[in-house]
Amino acid sequence: MGNIWWVVAGLLSLLFSGLEAEDIGGFRPHTDHPFAEIQLDKASVEIDSSAHIEATPSILGVQGETYEWVTVKYSHPSPAATDWIAVFSPANFNSSTCTPESGPNKDQTPLLCSAPIKFQYANYSTVNYSKTGKGSLKLRLINQRADFAFALFAGGLSNPKLLVISNTISFANPKAPLYPRLAHGELWNEMSVTWTSGYGIEEAAPVVEWGFVGEESKFLSPAGTLTYTRNMLCGQPARTVGWRDPGFIHTSMLKDLWPNTKYYYRIGHRLVNGSYIWGQLNHFKASPYPGQDSLQRVIIFGDMGKAERDGSNAYSNYQPGTLNTTDRLIEDLENIDIVFHIGDLSYANGYLSQWDQFTAQVEPIASHVPYMVASGNHERDWPDSSSFYKNTDSGGECGVPAKTTFHLPTTNDAKIWYATDYGMFHFCIADSELDWQEGSEQYKFIEECLASADRQKQPWLIFISHRVLGYSSNSWLAVHGAFEEPMGRETYQKLWQNYKVDIAFFGHVHNYERSCPIYQNYCVSEEKSQYSGTFNATIHVVAGGGGSHLSDYTSLNTTWSIFKDRDFGFVKLTAFNHSALLFEYKRSSDGKVYDKFWITREYKDILGCDSIGNCPSTTLAQ
Repeated sequence: MGNIWWVVAGLLSLLFSGLEAEDIGGFRPHTDHPFAEIQLDKASVEIDSSAHIEATPSILGVQGETYEWVTVKYSHPSPAATDWIAVFSPANFNSSTCTPESGPNKDQTPLLCSAPIKFQYANYSTVNYSKTGKGSLKLRLINQRADFAFALFAGGLSNPKLLVISNTISFANPKAPLYPRLAHGELWNEMSVTWTSGYGIEEAAPVVEWGFVGEESKFLSPAGTLTYTRNMLCGQPARTVGWRDPGFIHTSMLKDLWPNTKYYYRIGHRLVNGSYIWGQLNHFKASPYPGQDSLQRVIIFGDMGKAERDGSNAYSNYQPGTLNTTDRLIEDLENIDIVFHIGDLSYANGYLSQWDQFTAQVEPIASHVPYMVASGNHERDWPDSSSFYKNTDSGGECGVPAKTTFHLPTTNDAKIWYATDYGMFHFCIADSELDWQEGSEQYKFIEECLASADRQKQPWLIFISHRVLGYSSNSWLAVHGAFEEPMGRETYQKLWQNYKVDIAFFGHVHNYERSCPIYQNYCVSEEKSQYSGTFNATIHVVAGGGGSHLSDYTSLNTTWSIFKDRDFGFVKLTAFNHSALLFEYKRSSDGKVYDKFWITREYKDILGCDSIGNCPSTTLAQ
């Protein structure tokens, strides 16, 4: 009987060791999201003629601004500490706009069928509201292609009672082209420009105007247009109270770029009358030629999410480090060439208004350097949707908003694994939410990607995955004895070793950790800060502290772990040339370096045998 128990326990460990604590125990995918705390199915309309709410100004973005601060003033003769203000967009959010799937119960017509796009308690900035019944808020609104209304609720989030609705406000041009985001094309000399607007192709043709900085010559490149509908999503809340029209998402490919050359561009639309609507002017630097010897700087982090600069939505508890990470990158943008956000992007979790807000948050970064993303559980996972993990972490999105919002150099947008180059770097990005086991389509791709690296030209080979297919001292993983996703490193460590992957990056666990050069659970080098000469083994890095609530470490002594930091941060790689790579881990709170090491290596060190005796049968330069 005891043997049977251990077999069962082992099977359960394999089944669940790839999931975070919130992934199990009744499958609670989106209950952590602030909007999920609002019990819209229990909402009642109890209009109080003596209550009042008003928002100013009524027209936003008159000078082309993409966001504005709005003042909301309100009063209530019977105030309570649980009163709260909701922002709805579109402004008409009553039951007349509901669809059959809008409510949690299809047989019941809900009074409210749409979650707000943000909310805040009435006493947030007016501490004596509960006594005076009068208050005001400053809320930051971005252009989201529709008008806005504000509502005062009593009864808290668990028993919402609608008391009064404000006037309607809107942006001067709610359809304006907004939130450009760059990404690599399939070739090194291509850059994709993706943006969001309210213009369908029957109304206006999307276009990018671009050219060399400092020259008068300019080019016009057309763009393709995509969107998605409610029935393309997999479940609630994405198909119900979280649904919001995503507008139109346009992508243009700028081709035949000159290496390391600065370009300007602006997104826009040609209206049917021949006039143009233009977005703001932006700049970027084209990627270096693969193998080009120049200073190259890469940022890597995961699990950032979004937050509100006005303090709304209680994101201070849900994504407490998000704005610090965002702001540190914006401050250092002149010293950044490319960014990798390795999964768990917006944490919209089925509340689709948050995708606009996420792209607005990262726009100062993504509009100037390639913003490359990977797929995480909060983008993709949903039962019976071909995701490798059967939880409901995506809130019914099942990958649709993520793959539509961000363009990537994939051969199939439904399979977010891809290869990309940046000068002396070669990156192989896995999709940990789809089948990655040996023999799978993805496994074959990853091996081909690693094998294709010409290490004479691109000495720095990087593997990226959202979930930890390598090593992590996460407390939950430690309880199940694996320190990894089930069979993750058993599947991939032979590839990492055979192809001499320098560093493997992972997210999912919300902290920072760096391992020794490790193979089959053993450190093959005692060095901690300077790795030189013959390749030893792959260094494993968890960089999941981009902004979401932090994860704990095990109390066990994981001897392979060199440095841990339970804080928010990101990694910066700097390739000075073909022989010197600097690794730095920086905290988001202050941007200072808290961990670093160097790799110095010559091409002959790659051609030779590694430290455990593996020797390539042919040179990697072929």
